[in-house]
Amino acid sequence: MWLIFFIVCLVLSGLTAFPLVTELNWLADVLKSSPLSDAMPGFTEWIERCREGLVATQAKYPFILYGTDWLAYAHLVIAVAFHGPYRDPVRNIWVIEFGMIACAGIIPLALVCGPIRGIPFGWSLIDMAFGVFGGDPAGGRAPEDQAVGGADGTGHGRGAGARPALRRERRPKPTRRPLPRRVLSRA
Repeated sequence: MWLIFFIVCLVLSGLTAFPLVTELNWLADVLKSSPLSDAMPGFTEWIERCREGLVATQAKYPFILYGTDWLAYAHLVIAVAFHGPYRDPVRNIWVIEFGMIACAGIIPLALVCGPIRGIPFGWSLIDMAFGVFGGDPAGGRAPEDQAVGGADGTGHGRGAGARPALRRERRPKPTRRPLPRRVLSRA
């Protein structure tokens, strides 16, 4: 279930990164006409500042927004990659591990680049939450257990009742048979 939710979030993130100027214009208008603008003035000011920056960028340098188009595309491509573990979790466990590493990387990125770019710390905390919750598939279980649904069949941890159809089994090494004596005597 976590994987489907993760894929849906990636798709939504990708689709909403294309029309940023339109979305921020709409959000700024909604905030101005709602009681939230009085309750959260800092948030409203931040949204207005972002909107002004994007509108000015689009007017003078629209090619800069091409970078956010690539950001959107990357989210969609990564969502497609996570279809592999949905279909075959054991064979594609590396995609889950890749996603966990990528999510872990969000935290230092937000802590370092946020202040450099003038992002409010509260907004960086929201970004870091994506790293924490996205990188914790199914409540902290190991990726191998996430892939096989839990070794005991209940979805919790490893145990003796592992479902063999989903686990990779080690094949015994082939044994060498000794050569017949007549082959050895000719050597």
